[in-house]
Amino acid sequence: MLTNSDIEALEDILFAEPWGDDALDFFGLHGVVCASVVGPVSLGAEDIFRLATGADNLPEGGVPEIFAHCVNELSREMGHLLDMGQSLELPEPEDGDPMNALENWCAGFVDTFLDHEEEWLEAADEEEVADLMVPMLTLSGLFDDEDFQKVRNDEKLASRMAEAIPDSLTDLYLLFHAPD
Repeated sequence: MLTNSDIEALEDILFAEPWGDDALDFFGLHGVVCASVVGPVSLGAEDIFRLATGADNLPEGGVPEIFAHCVNELSREMGHLLDMGQSLELPEPEDGDPMNALENWCAGFVDTFLDHEEEWLEAADEEEVADLMVPMLTLSGLFDDEDFQKVRNDEKLASRMAEAIPDSLTDLYLLFHAPD
């Protein structure tokens, strides 16, 4: 389990120069790690760093040790919960806007999916993957699709989509990682 100081250290790295303006926050990073765990492509700390920061190059000296430690810890925890048949819980902000945090989480998850879309769609039934991705795609705020916007603007529909995410994550994990 990550401590508050781990999360603060992660955000210090994410919001550092020169990538701070393009980087995801902790919630977005959590989404990236989650997509790496549930999807068919397991990403290393370097790939997760690039996705989370938008940086083309790693910092001199490589990925910061605390970043790699936190990413590995999150991955391990998520994999363990899913292997034990438990649902993943998304992180919630201690203060601030929970829908903004959810949107950031979904954006990180969807960015990771899009970065490896071909592998995701080749590894399982394309239609099933698409159906399971709907809540994350809708709430990510990454698409101007009119139907997605209607759902995001309707508090009840958005809430139902958010509630569907843990089951979608479990189903995606089983789709890609359960033996036939």
